[in-house]
Amino acid sequence: MSAFEFFFSFYGLVLGLSVAVIATGLATSIQHRKTIRIGWLTLLLALFVGLDIATFWDAAWHTFRDAPFSYGMLVIGLVIALVYFIAASLVFPHAITDGQDLDDHFWANKKIVLLLTTAANIMVVAASLSQVTGRPDSMAIVLTYAASLTLYVALIVPAALTRRRRLFAALIGIHVLIYLVIACLPAPPSPPPSAPEAAASS
Repeated sequence: MSAFEFFFSFYGLVLGLSVAVIATGLATSIQHRKTIRIGWLTLLLALFVGLDIATFWDAAWHTFRDAPFSYGMLVIGLVIALVYFIAASLVFPHAITDGQDLDDHFWANKKIVLLLTTAANIMVVAASLSQVTGRPDSMAIVLTYAASLTLYVALIVPAALTRRRRLFAALIGIHVLIYLVIACLPAPPSPPPSAPEAAASS
């Protein structure tokens, strides 16, 4: 087992639980659909958080797969994953009662959910930049991360703070569209195996 496989087995478990808690909340809401009002705001938020977690999972693979294992990396990964888990846990209410309107829960928790995902993304960028120091293409990577994070903050922070439905839908909808476009792009070619890996496979 490589250092990354060991790290990711722990890291991926917490991220998987984050996706599971969103799916559980959605399934419970659907089960009670005749006695509650779900609304589209909660569904859009759940879609965004789910895609954000998936994108982060992908970024972790590309950024940390060659990183040496350290306890510090494990702790950083744990903190980021826990932030995502808390955000995901707040998307749907833990207990649903007859007559409940999920829009009420949405407005009470939307701000903290999106600010938590923003904090997680900032930590991811900081951790990722620490892994590219000294690389010949480090400046291009830094500029790419800076542009991506700027766009993220410009869309998600106003969405977290607004009380206007249409503005929230527009801002989150744009970022969901960005995620879907990225998902449709062809995967980048895998890097050639290192000398030890090539020798082991021969």
